[in-house]
Amino acid sequence: MMDATKLQDLVDMFFTCRRDDLMQIFGEMLSALEAEQSMPPGRLMSRNYETAQANPEIHTLPGNLKDARDAIFPFYWGTDSWQSKLHLENVKGPPNFASLIGSIAALLKNPNLCVDTYCLRSNELEVKSITALANLIFYHTESPWGVFTIGGTISNLYGGKIGIEKVAPGTMQNGLGDKRLAGLVSEAGHYSNATLAGWLGIGVKNLHSVPTDENMSMRLDRLEQKLDELYSDDVKVAFVIATFGTTDAFGIDDIQSIKQIIDRKSQQYGVTPAHLHVDAAVGWISCFLTEYNIQTNPLGANTETLELIQRSQQATVGFRYADSVTLDFHKMGWGHYPSSAFIVRHRDDLLHLTRTLEEIPYFSEADFRHDPALFTLECSRPGIGPYAVMASLNGIGLNGYRCLVANAIEKANQLKKLIEELDFCKVLNLNTPGPSVCWWVLPRGRNAKELFKQLEEGTMSVEARTQYFEEIKRLYNKRAATLDPAVDARLSFTTSIGYCPHGIQLPAWKAVIFNPKTDDEVIDRLVASIKDLV
Repeated sequence: MMDATKLQDLVDMFFTCRRDDLMQIFGEMLSALEAEQSMPPGRLMSRNYETAQANPEIHTLPGNLKDARDAIFPFYWGTDSWQSKLHLENVKGPPNFASLIGSIAALLKNPNLCVDTYCLRSNELEVKSITALANLIFYHTESPWGVFTIGGTISNLYGGKIGIEKVAPGTMQNGLGDKRLAGLVSEAGHYSNATLAGWLGIGVKNLHSVPTDENMSMRLDRLEQKLDELYSDDVKVAFVIATFGTTDAFGIDDIQSIKQIIDRKSQQYGVTPAHLHVDAAVGWISCFLTEYNIQTNPLGANTETLELIQRSQQATVGFRYADSVTLDFHKMGWGHYPSSAFIVRHRDDLLHLTRTLEEIPYFSEADFRHDPALFTLECSRPGIGPYAVMASLNGIGLNGYRCLVANAIEKANQLKKLIEELDFCKVLNLNTPGPSVCWWVLPRGRNAKELFKQLEEGTMSVEARTQYFEEIKRLYNKRAATLDPAVDARLSFTTSIGYCPHGIQLPAWKAVIFNPKTDDEVIDRLVASIKDLV
């Protein structure tokens, strides 16, 4: 017979809310986090993967909550929370503390968002969160809906799958068979587009990249050309994935014009229009500025920033022509992972993904009007997304987010101007209105602007290009090896910014003004470190 005393001890220790014990442990973790805020970015620590694999210790006897703490705390302390203002590597940074409140609430209740009975009012919160975001993105629409997923790749996967079902109905049940399907993406689009093409079965070889212009924006003439080519060959185009805010350089595609081309070509060839999905995982934050009053300028933004805000406003109008959108709140919503959302402009598009109740027997109570289990890829979806989103949106507020986003744009533009003033440097994304900066650093005496012009014109030899690219990377490595971790910003390096003149991928140094603590001192020191380097 089961030992009732041992069982009760386990229940008391691990399934009963022991407030004092939990508060003490949470307090210790917060103290560690607080201490980290005053420290420079953490370097990669020794990663003892072999040791970890060889010694996966598990206590044999039941312990207590402090044993749980001790098991994970060295790894917690060894994980950088990206609180430092010197983190400029990528679209990652410190989550805001309103989001922390929401995420903790979700973890404490641990809802599964698939059906009402598994999450009760948390499902209602997801609908509220999705609608709030949809109103920002689409600037109000009558019937938006969507779900939170584990990341942008999965959210894009939903868009691609809807496209397949639109142009090849029944594929969910019957498979692709001999159907010839293709998808189109921007050459500057995220590499995960290849992942979804492979996983959805159309094949990576049937995913076609459309070249971009110097602003990392999909070339509309080449899009038309590719659609003509595919339709003339009797290939069904399932989806076109536009990008709003490329990961490296914040390139923005002309969504409205892309939609017009899709519709015009589908009519010309008498085919079902491709589903237009927008990967706005990074760039969706521009939508906070859609209704910012340029005339009254309540934030007191300078003239150049106002011009960038106005360009952002013009670009975000394009969302109203998209069929679906991916946004990652865990990026520049400054929320917690995972908070990626897939949103359709018209709810009926989700009918392409629905299952019957017979196919989900233990969710037999599911109702399409509110239970996502009838169409979601996952059967288990955590509640962190909607909790982090609504806590953040209502804590920070619309005007608060406008301030954060405008500051990121202003600081990035400031850095661009300072770098572009240096003869031996060339900013590669001068005209993109976002928080990212991509640039070249060459040895003193080299005219970086002239070299870039030669490359665009196709007059630079392969040997010279190879030499210059090696110098750009060598100088980046030199700075990384000699930087002062207490004052020098951490940067990153990309092998391709998404603009490929004559098919040549352009490497670049990269900085992203993600952390709102990053200030003029950090930017000035970064520029000084570049000057000292060469």
